[in-house]
Amino acid sequence: MPDGSIIDYDGLIPNNVGLNDDLRLRKALEVWHPGYIDWWKQMGPEGFQDSMVYLRTAVGVGSEGWAKFDFVRMPEYRWGVLLAPQVEGRTIPFGAHKGEPAWQEVPGEYRSMLRRLLVIQGDTEPASVEQQRYLGATAPSLYDLRNLFQVNVEEGRHLWAMVYLLQKYFGRDGREEAEELLKRRSGSQDSPRMLGAFNERTPDWLSFFMFTFFTDRDGKMQLAALAQSGFDPLSRTCRFMLTEEAHHMFVGETGVQRVIQRTCEAMKAAGIDDPYDIERVRALGVIDLPTIQKKANLHFSLTLDLFGNEISTNAANAFNAGLKGRYREDRLTDDHQLLTAAYPVLRLKDGVVKLDDVAALSALNMRLRDDYVADTEAGIARWNRVLERAGSNFRLTLPHVAFNRRIGEFAACHADIDGSLLTPAQWAVRSREALPSAEDNLFIASLMKPEQARGAYAGWIAPPRIGIDNMPGDFEYVRIES
Repeated sequence: MPDGSIIDYDGLIPNNVGLNDDLRLRKALEVWHPGYIDWWKQMGPEGFQDSMVYLRTAVGVGSEGWAKFDFVRMPEYRWGVLLAPQVEGRTIPFGAHKGEPAWQEVPGEYRSMLRRLLVIQGDTEPASVEQQRYLGATAPSLYDLRNLFQVNVEEGRHLWAMVYLLQKYFGRDGREEAEELLKRRSGSQDSPRMLGAFNERTPDWLSFFMFTFFTDRDGKMQLAALAQSGFDPLSRTCRFMLTEEAHHMFVGETGVQRVIQRTCEAMKAAGIDDPYDIERVRALGVIDLPTIQKKANLHFSLTLDLFGNEISTNAANAFNAGLKGRYREDRLTDDHQLLTAAYPVLRLKDGVVKLDDVAALSALNMRLRDDYVADTEAGIARWNRVLERAGSNFRLTLPHVAFNRRIGEFAACHADIDGSLLTPAQWAVRSREALPSAEDNLFIASLMKPEQARGAYAGWIAPPRIGIDNMPGDFEYVRIES
């Protein structure tokens, strides 16, 4: 039995799962590896494949000292298969099998359901890399460029995590699914990614920061629910993925904070008190606060669709089977089976948005979405503290969950940011006020000029408070080939 806290770096695929003792699996992953590298070179960061980047690489899976930093070319990054340490005696924490020993092999009756969960999660990982592949050309600093690439390589490793589970536990079906994960493309008309938000463009750095704040937070919630799984290899995989996911949300949250800070600094220096004096604010070369709010409205609403239908038989079945739990299931104090429990779901009934108590088993997507909204609100509050410290009266808010929805209870209606229902004609007007316009996007694009000097930052964003790995402000995080 390999020591799960130590990663074997001797082979082609770094791992802590004993690949040397499973020659069939090792060969399958080594056969998949060249296709992955081809995908990375075709769809990974454009123009920086030969640059030396100061990246974090996992060297263990313990809570302390699990990673090291060093310069590496991204195609040579040591992706691998990493699982959190096994918990001896772990039992299934929820569902019909609650209290039984956690599964080390796939239960035959749940094989199809589990494979679907793995494929959907796996599909999101390469999708985000594809969405962000051109951002390097307009990075506002070497610090930000390095953070983008760190997010990218870790999303690539998260793809490896799902492919490992597919190949190890699903035989030929798993190998075919792993190949398909490399064939789909974000935004493709012929073979798009499986979830809508992962087919949207990420055209600028404010969009990137919003994506990593909002959409990677959905990733956190989904991984946290899967980390409760009674299928122990999936639980262990997701527990380690959550360690890396935290940095992605850090990039988004602090990125937006720095945009807000720079805008406030520029407004104060110019003596502008009114955040809605947009023309004057934009003339300073910074992003006005109302446009930041519009971007938040867009990315929040797109991310809510990732939670699926509020009332879902599939979610109920996955929970009852013991495959996917709730956020922080291990901290909840109910019976963890929900056979008679109810949960309030916000629904559109008789032309009115109101709460309706439904069976808790059917409302698991709603429960997870509610946890997501609460977690997101805490991040918004931190952005607003930046505004408060700057002396601004402007405050960022989250729009109502019915706003700009394409999936779920509110897909068939139009609602404003406060949740009031609108006619199609009213929506045509109000949506232009609440979502980024073509003019807004063109303005943001006009600011996206690369800044590649050491220690320098584009004029629309403030420097970070502290460098990565405590490096000094003028550290050369990316060595760009001239």
